[in-house]
Amino acid sequence: MKIALLSDIHANLQALHACMAHAKAQGVDRWAVLGDLVGYGGNPQEVVDIASHLAEDGAWVLQGNHDAMAVLPPAMAAGEESLGSSTAQWTYEQLGAAQRAFLKSLPLTALSGPLLMVHASAHAPERWHYVDSERAADLCADHALQTYDARHVVVGHVHQQTVYYRGTGHSMMRFEPTAGVHVPMPSHRRWVATVGSVGQPRDHKPQAMYAVYDDKAGCMTFHRVAYDHEAAAAAIREAGLPEFLAERLAMGR
Repeated sequence: MKIALLSDIHANLQALHACMAHAKAQGVDRWAVLGDLVGYGGNPQEVVDIASHLAEDGAWVLQGNHDAMAVLPPAMAAGEESLGSSTAQWTYEQLGAAQRAFLKSLPLTALSGPLLMVHASAHAPERWHYVDSERAADLCADHALQTYDARHVVVGHVHQQTVYYRGTGHSMMRFEPTAGVHVPMPSHRRWVATVGSVGQPRDHKPQAMYAVYDDKAGCMTFHRVAYDHEAAAAAIREAGLPEFLAERLAMGR
């Protein structure tokens, strides 16, 4: 089975359309959306509706921290608001009651055989820990095995594409994949993969990120997809959101 792994869409409709079209061309069998459907971008309604339709057709759709904030925006103390919290109230107001209920209903994890899907780390998923180091990947992998009996984990949240795997030693090793190149993911090894961000890459490249996992072939392919980031930026400006959120799309940061 080929699973399209999309995460951190962040209300970027143009990037989502591009990645879905690319994934369909790869012959994917099933979709997994690993959270953060909203936040930062200018098209939260449309993105949530697409995810809802995917879920109705059998896709795994998970909740991310920005989805949780959009359901219940945090109180923003003067001078302490973050970019994420500054868009949470706006996103809440754009979404209808049914869309907010959909986001609220989303699970934090999904399990398919030995594969665990989660937005952040399997180590306390509700705490939104980042899997951004070998140590964090170790914790994620250990909790996945202990709590879910899962040897393999795919996550989003960090907006980067990385593979961590256990070789002959006891600690995780880090591997940076090349876009479009199959990465062997043997079933006997324990590994954690961060699939990157559809809607807001942060590696100084504007192309959208997603991955395809082929469990039968035992490999994963990390993709970069060009999309109309100028149109996505225009949607942010039209919404009246902070200018930096529009500018960062072209800069990949």
